[in-house]
Amino acid sequence: MNRLTPARWRAAALTALWAQVAALLGTAAFSAWHSQDLSRYFNAAEALLAALVMAWWTTLLGRTLNARPTPDTDGVWRSLTLSFPWLTSLRGALWALTLFSVLGGAAPEANPVALSALLTLWGAAIIASNATYGTLARLSSEPLAAAPRRKLMDWLNLAAALSLGMAVLNVVPIPGFSGDPDLSTQLVYGLGGLLDVTATLLALRALQVQPVPGGE
Repeated sequence: MNRLTPARWRAAALTALWAQVAALLGTAAFSAWHSQDLSRYFNAAEALLAALVMAWWTTLLGRTLNARPTPDTDGVWRSLTLSFPWLTSLRGALWALTLFSVLGGAAPEANPVALSALLTLWGAAIIASNATYGTLARLSSEPLAAAPRRKLMDWLNLAAALSLGMAVLNVVPIPGFSGDPDLSTQLVYGLGGLLDVTATLLALRALQVQPVPGGE
């Protein structure tokens, strides 16, 4: 795979990212109809909004990888910059509700180390995803600018590692905190997590091999 051309890395990355958009839409539908408690509405809303943000982000990344500047008056750019703070806020609210429930004694039998790992990884993943959205929005106006390109690649590298950790925690339950997930739930979130990691790494690689006049 090291012999792939930049164009093929770009195509692979965009294909994986659009597949992730489709997977997020599927997760939204699964969350809405599979669960029976109130949390299904929040989970479905988060997945649906994430799919929309990812669609706009992928569109801008495609332009950036083709060295096509996007002005701040562009509809896709404005949709991304207006929506991703709402996604981050929703994710942050869900994280805070979980933290408060744990501090309130909602899971007294759960391993505190496991809960700390979950909350730390989850919080870091929220910050990293927000940074990737915002950094690409800044880079898209000047797609070959060195500093924002390096920042985006750094955030993508971190986001991939955090996504892998979250995929594991979403599939493997914490005793005393979450019930045993059924096979369909494990498949949806497990495969979705692996797709997230793969798409993120491919996006990172596509940026790394993108020809830049004069080098970086």
